[in-house]
Amino acid sequence: MSEKIAVLVAGSWGTALASVLAANHPEVYLWTRNKVQSDEINAGHTNEHYLPGVVLPEGIIATTDMEEAVTDAKAVVIVAPSSGMRQVARSLKAYWKDGMLCVHATKGFETETMKRMSTVISEELGCNEGRIVVLSGPSHAEEVVRHCPTTVVVASLDEKAAVLAQDLFMNNDFRVYTNRDMVGVELAGALKNIIALGAGMSDGLGYGDNAKAALITRGIAEISRVGVELGANPLTFAGLAGIGDLVVTATSKHSRNWRAGSLLGQGKPLDEVLESMGMVVEGIRTTQAAYAISANLGVQMPITDQIYHVLFKGRSPREAVEALMGRDPKAELESISQETWEQWHT
Repeated sequence: MSEKIAVLVAGSWGTALASVLAANHPEVYLWTRNKVQSDEINAGHTNEHYLPGVVLPEGIIATTDMEEAVTDAKAVVIVAPSSGMRQVARSLKAYWKDGMLCVHATKGFETETMKRMSTVISEELGCNEGRIVVLSGPSHAEEVVRHCPTTVVVASLDEKAAVLAQDLFMNNDFRVYTNRDMVGVELAGALKNIIALGAGMSDGLGYGDNAKAALITRGIAEISRVGVELGANPLTFAGLAGIGDLVVTATSKHSRNWRAGSLLGQGKPLDEVLESMGMVVEGIRTTQAAYAISANLGVQMPITDQIYHVLFKGRSPREAVEALMGRDPKAELESISQETWEQWHT
């Protein structure tokens, strides 16, 4: 069997995962639409716009030709922004073969349909959603490419597919666990970006560690609440894809969502924030989707609700915090029903 791996889209995370794969496999093709970027990666082994100061493994071959990247690959790893996932998967369809393993590492929803990325990919490839594997967990590209110890999770309804993905990525720097709860892992990876925006706003306002800790803790409760409603295992949100990814995204200088939230907390308008970032901030689009999902399900997501109003309805971050602090008194565990607790503890 071919040892060739294809990674689609050469952003920071796609490039970082290509770097991990290049340590394990002799042929890693990295697809990009940008010829200047492709030439830079091949000639200088750098991707300065996304990962400044990093030297990439020579085993990474960049190309603007998707057919060249995918043909004869044993696995395709898709790391497109959520807004572009459907188009990338649609383009992949022409070169897709039944025996290929498909892994995606995108944390977000398709805003227009509120669909998870695995659903979007399976629709475009014409395959069963259960064959898709999702990779998620606490993992900043800036640290992965520098071989900092990192632990992630791969999830699929097909246990064999998850194990194949685990074998694909795992090495001494990059530890990989498997999980059967694909829905929970995808939801956790997407929704934590909203809470990270909120944590950044809190820091931008100068509210300190107490406020941020509360946002993270109540944020994971909010994520779990909607996740369980959509069929996820609540224990997933206590793991790498849940609290692990939320903590790193809500506290790190590498986090685009935290940085965007911090600028908003300092009073910068959204347009100016997005222009200054220069890269996709997935939490913005995810907030739109999650706000609609919450309304459709009738599930309370108070942090998401307030961040939605800050991003799209002109509410100030300070007013949003005051609204959260002024909510009616609650019992901490009221959102976890006795039935749900018993389901997962018997």
